[in-house]
Amino acid sequence: MSAIRPTTVEVETSLRLVAPDATALPVRASLRYDPDDPYAVHVLFHAETAGGEPVSWSFARELLVTGLDEPAGIGDVRVWPWASPRGDFVALALSSPDGNALFEVPRSVLVRFLRRTYIAVPRGREGDHLDVDAAVNRLLAGR
Repeated sequence: MSAIRPTTVEVETSLRLVAPDATALPVRASLRYDPDDPYAVHVLFHAETAGGEPVSWSFARELLVTGLDEPAGIGDVRVWPWASPRGDFVALALSSPDGNALFEVPRSVLVRFLRRTYIAVPRGREGDHLDVDAAVNRLLAGR
């Protein structure tokens, strides 16, 4: 008898890219959580051109959870509550050698997404979903 594996959680949404002049542009994105990578969440930014590859950012699920209510993160990924006249959002700031981007994400979308991730892998149970042997084998195979 085999155990039932939790499924990947994926939510399509629209983020808003906040430009330096404070205007905001819609950006299609997916929030993704894979129980095989239980500590991380992934944001895939979809290209608007046909055949364009999505750009993916990965960071700790816990960073996203903390950023719902208070500033969190240092370095490449920072998250904090962001209230606007349009409602409650969460700011997602991404930095790389190629530049910086600031996105506003509807708080309600993140809360629903995170609730679904906790159904797949409850908070504090992430270690139960790690296959350390497989990870070591992948690392050693890449030598």
